[in-house]
Amino acid sequence: MRLAAIDIGSNAARLLIADVINNENKSPVFNKLNLFRIPLRLGFDVFETGTISKQKTGMLLQTMKAFKHLMNVYEVKYSIACATSAMRDAKNAEDIIRKVKLETDIQVKVISGDFEAELLFESHIAETLDKDHSYMYIDVGGGSTELSFFSNGSLLFRESFNIGTIRLLQGAVHEKTWEVMREIIKTVTKGQKEVVAIGSGGNINKVFAMSKTKEGKPLSLELIKDYYKELSSVSLEERIRLYNLKTDRADVIVPALLIYNNAMRWAGAKEIYVPKIGLADGLIQYLWKNMK
Repeated sequence: MRLAAIDIGSNAARLLIADVINNENKSPVFNKLNLFRIPLRLGFDVFETGTISKQKTGMLLQTMKAFKHLMNVYEVKYSIACATSAMRDAKNAEDIIRKVKLETDIQVKVISGDFEAELLFESHIAETLDKDHSYMYIDVGGGSTELSFFSNGSLLFRESFNIGTIRLLQGAVHEKTWEVMREIIKTVTKGQKEVVAIGSGGNINKVFAMSKTKEGKPLSLELIKDYYKELSSVSLEERIRLYNLKTDRADVIVPALLIYNNAMRWAGAKEIYVPKIGLADGLIQYLWKNMK
């Protein structure tokens, strides 16, 4: 069965199209066919003015129309569309969602930060890893960071923090928010088995690709620190030129590395796995589970 998930984030909108196949033991196999990403950057409007501008609204509508056409071409049977931090904070979100529904027949649901973290956990990556460690999921977006802590086969903690790459670039993250995040991570991980991090988000995937680390192998905290120092020491233009980064990646990658670095340090995690999971993957699995 062919499914699709739309994730409207603070930095980009994504469309994931996947086939779901039942294998011999009846458990589903999710085969990704294509992932489309459009850098709408809604957060730059919302975290500064509290609303999504007319220009960005037009770009979002055009993107959703394109996604609708792509789903038709791929003959998608069922789909789901969700929006996260920027739309959660936008005062005109309801009006925009109404326009999207009217012009594309796509119903967008604005989800909470906690539910966003839950959807990321739907990928169940930690369950495939050894039981000798604890695992912390760290998903860094433009508007928020979602954390989930997994130990001894159980999910012990899940929370969303208003610390994101675009918020940091705009100086919209209060020091108190960092302090709360630090204290919660330290409290939850204290006395647990050694913590290994699991990272998701476009920035950690880009760092993984830049590092040329073998698939399935983790990145070290020291490497994350090195990339943060290296990339933050040069200008935006130099990042684009020296590291072959797109403009919409070159600015957010530095604050993203800061967030991963802090979360890993506070959890005592020396390594981070990057299994190329994201909110759209969790949405696909959530859609499938609810259909069943």
